Amino acid sequence: MRFFPRLSTVRGSIFGPVIGLSMAVIALQSASAMEGTAVFADPSKIVAVGGSITEIVYALGEEKHLVARDSTSRYPKAALDLPDVGYMRALSPEGVLSVNPTGILALHGSGPKEAVDVLKKTSVPFIEVPEHYSHEGILEKVRIVGKALGVDAKAEVLARELDAKLTAAEKQTTSIKERKRILFVLSIQGGKILAAGSETAADGMVKLAGGVNAVEGFSGYKQMSDEAIITARPDVILMMSNAGPPVSDDELFGNPSIALTPAGTARKLIRIDGAYLLGFGPRTADAIHDLAVSLYGGQVTD
Repeated sequence: MRFFPRLSTVRGSIFGPVIGLSMAVIALQSASAMEGTAVFADPSKIVAVGGSITEIVYALGEEKHLVARDSTSRYPKAALDLPDVGYMRALSPEGVLSVNPTGILALHGSGPKEAVDVLKKTSVPFIEVPEHYSHEGILEKVRIVGKALGVDAKAEVLARELDAKLTAAEKQTTSIKERKRILFVLSIQGGKILAAGSETAADGMVKLAGGVNAVEGFSGYKQMSDEAIITARPDVILMMSNAGPPVSDDELFGNPSIALTPAGTARKLIRIDGAYLLGFGPRTADAIHDLAVSLYGGQVTD
């Protein structure tokens, strides 16, 4: 027990650097342990990053844990009373840490990467929640959030309720033979259409609602050529409301490539609130139903 204090007094000893290196390794291991945390030791002051994460916390009845949220967390209305730490893809470590959180609960895809890397290396536990645009992905989110807050049993109850609702919503379009081809337009930039390919929230929602993504051949969001849009032959254009720069109906249908599609000819456009449509959280079963009704009307069975 007395050995190390004595060594610390010996100038030039090789043990000084060794001990310093050991402490550095321990510090790095501690940071890694924080990053791999699954349950918050102290869930009293949690920052929620990602609209669906905040919605799940409220759906679990555990909103008392929240000390702040990001700007995509606009539902339920009560969440707007919480401090806003910024847009989930443009976070600053200073902004997140300014509320003195005891934990950070963030949806995968939060960024920028540099900011997230800094947050993961602080002493504040950081739990990242995977994002999968599917029925099972929503249930996984619920269970991970519940575990993080120490309410596994409540999370399992909510997961079962949502599982039943999602299953029922998906069955509403099983009897429909002719599936609508949907082009999800994220934005129009310089007259060019930015559309959703595979492995996107829009693609996942279109499929759950019984539609077909008119876009093939790429994943993520991509600017499409006029020829590609015409070839896609969408029956319906789907867009978000309350998200991004507004695009008027006239601007959309005045686009030469859109005008030459079945959707353009019929001026068929569906707008749905972005967080509701693409959140993949507790309200998704309702969003599936609403989109299906907008697509197929009376063919949707309750």
